[in-house]
Amino acid sequence: MTAAATDTRGVALMEFALSLPILLTIALYGVETANLAIASTRVNQIANTIADNAARVRDSIDERDVNELLLGANLIGGSIDFGTRGRVVVSSVSPNGQTGSKAGQWIRWQRCTGALNTAASQPRYGKEGAGKSDGSLKYIGTAARPIAATGTTNLIYTEVTYRYKPIVAEALFGPKVLRSEAAFSVRERKEEDLKSANSATKSVCTVYSAT
Repeated sequence: MTAAATDTRGVALMEFALSLPILLTIALYGVETANLAIASTRVNQIANTIADNAARVRDSIDERDVNELLLGANLIGGSIDFGTRGRVVVSSVSPNGQTGSKAGQWIRWQRCTGALNTAASQPRYGKEGAGKSDGSLKYIGTAARPIAATGTTNLIYTEVTYRYKPIVAEALFGPKVLRSEAAFSVRERKEEDLKSANSATKSVCTVYSAT
């Protein structure tokens, strides 16, 4: 047997070369999975933080209060470019005060922020004023998990949508849209109507902007 036939010094290098594409693919998927998990956490944080903080505003709430709350979306989501790739819809939900078949929920006011303008980023349960004089809005949320304000409790409901920004390549998981919703009961607020505030611009839902 010749020396060449028994020489195995290049076997390990060849095995590494053959396995490298597999290892690299696994590593890339791992990095993308971790980034997706972080983005999902950020989206959930935005939904919960804005709803909770809006529900905590005491006595009354005005446009300046809401603008400060919405600014938090960009602060929390800065690392995932939320301003240009996301959308927040925050709604104040109350009983409509009607009776019989007209009784239901009423979206008293609604404000938005974020530049994402797609079908998925639109208010899912209705726009400002929905349900005020009829029973078209029985609850917020899905039929499996309905949420409704009562005669003594008003709700702040947030809908957050984000078009995922991959760190490696979109081809790994395909295009993804992350969504999170949150609801909190209003605490210690005597007036639920949204008041105007000097020099405060209304964050109306017909405007799509990253700031």
